[in-house]
Amino acid sequence: MKFLALKLAFAFVFIYQISFAQTGGQLSLPPEKVQWFRDAKFGMFIHWGLYSMLEGSYNGHTLPDASLKNGRSWYAEWIWQRLEVPDQVYKDLATQFNPVNFDADEWIREAKNTGMRYFVITAKHHDGFALWDTKVSDFKITNSPFKRDVIAELVAACRKYGIKYGFYYSHWQDWECPGGAVPFWRPTVDDAEFEKYWQQKSLPQVKELLNMFDPDLLWFDTWNEKSHITDARRDELIALVRANSSKCLINGRISYENPGDNIDFLEMNDNRYPENILTRPWQTPATMKHSWGWHAKDYNWKPAAQMLGFLVGNTSKGGNYLLNIGPKPDGTFPAPAIRRLREMGAWLYVNGEAVFGASFVPVKLSPEQGIYLTQKNENGKNYLFISISKPSEKIELPIGTNSSRIMNAHVLETNQPIVISQSDRHVELTVPAALFNKDCSIVVIKAEIEKFLDFDIN
Repeated sequence: MKFLALKLAFAFVFIYQISFAQTGGQLSLPPEKVQWFRDAKFGMFIHWGLYSMLEGSYNGHTLPDASLKNGRSWYAEWIWQRLEVPDQVYKDLATQFNPVNFDADEWIREAKNTGMRYFVITAKHHDGFALWDTKVSDFKITNSPFKRDVIAELVAACRKYGIKYGFYYSHWQDWECPGGAVPFWRPTVDDAEFEKYWQQKSLPQVKELLNMFDPDLLWFDTWNEKSHITDARRDELIALVRANSSKCLINGRISYENPGDNIDFLEMNDNRYPENILTRPWQTPATMKHSWGWHAKDYNWKPAAQMLGFLVGNTSKGGNYLLNIGPKPDGTFPAPAIRRLREMGAWLYVNGEAVFGASFVPVKLSPEQGIYLTQKNENGKNYLFISISKPSEKIELPIGTNSSRIMNAHVLETNQPIVISQSDRHVELTVPAALFNKDCSIVVIKAEIEKFLDFDIN
């Protein structure tokens, strides 16, 4: 065993050195390679796989289920472990998976029409089932009755519609493969066993995804729990990505406890929204309801206006919003999801200028004000965007003429002029109450300013 461990250690050093040399000694991408992500702001996340077939329920139990020790989660993609589905019963789902109504073009067209700029799908979630024709494992979609390579079809659709794309890959947990990590309530996997999984499945499949599909980003998943992803394994995986792609971004949940300096963007925890501006690129992965995977009895759909608030709020703090859809087992989007996507798309059709390509304004505002600020330069002119989520006829901002004078302002959607009064200490805008409808739509005001706001008010 000691000899095997020594061989593996030497192998790691050899792979790492080659990978590091091939990237010119760089384990992080230059800022210009990350700029598209900063500008994109809004992406579609997809959780879809064998778990979708069970729809959140099994053998008389439905998530969440307090009668089971570990069944208190809504997350339907965890059903194998949470509802104690027998291993062989779950694995046999692969012999039944046949999403006959799946249409890659339809999915990506929906994302495009919503205004989303990038797309991420669970190429392999914790259950270990691959949605592409992997040569590393037989537990894959092309061995199901469906037989088609879903990832290949989605990549083609993303390229057709000009959407950046990436893959969620569960590099740590894998419940089907011996040696893959399992939930904390299961017997712990020995580190030597995990290393075998790491070298024989995890790393080879990541390399396969890079070489077969040339993704724009990879979404790895750990959380605030001890994992097998040591700093050495984290760096080995980063080096592998860099050696096989000059553009692929890497997220911070490659190692939640210690992402290091060589990732390309920070990943917040699920549905978590920072209170303060973060200057490093970041995003929030978020759900439309409680579950990520399809759960037929999870009726907790968030309204479109609330999710737009999250999008605008993240944009105002320098971050992105990655909004999840859990497709149904037949391959279609749920009707409530489509409705919300289209409502958000309609708002972005007229207000997207305040979101896409916009940067944060380093001015501290109270969250209770319901005001979000962004700014951008267009054709040599500087603009301030004021997004207002709570009806108010008077908006006062701590921006005075010493900061940047506002020359004019209007409602972005209608071009209706806005009355401005400003002093050395603040600016006040009069907003017609009629702009706020019963749905409390977010009103955006576009103001031409002399210069970018680059100061910080305490």
